Amino acid sequence: MIQGVEPILQLLLAAVLGGILGLEREYGKKEAGLRTYMLVATGSALFTIIAREFVLGFSKVPGISLDPLRAIQAIAIGIGFIGSGLIIFRRDHIEGLTTAAGLWLVAAIGVAVGFKLYILASFATLVGVLTLTGLYLIEKIIFRTKK
Repeated sequence: MIQGVEPILQLLLAAVLGGILGLEREYGKKEAGLRTYMLVATGSALFTIIAREFVLGFSKVPGISLDPLRAIQAIAIGIGFIGSGLIIFRRDHIEGLTTAAGLWLVAAIGVAVGFKLYILASFATLVGVLTLTGLYLIEKIIFRTKK
């Protein structure tokens, strides 16, 4: 059973890591920003914590078989549904694809936090920030786009 402050700290960490990526999206005035990214990361962590705790709590009960990987699958499907609503084809280009991919990443970061993979979640956040900001600048210079 969930006890102590660790699950609360996990949710806060997920929110902070999601918020770090959400800030970049917010700054760029994208479809989903700070609040959305924080909520997705926190929700993913919460579902993962609940799934993990259920498995730990019922693992020795005969006749009950629980699989925490199903929670990850459900999170991925849910984020896929949200992401598909963000992707729009306008004129000659696609919009919202990077935002949808970012939501997918913060959902995975939330799952990592929920499974206590804190270093992995933090590194994935760093990679996400470098991808969104650093590569944006490189694309702008190399391709001379008007982004």
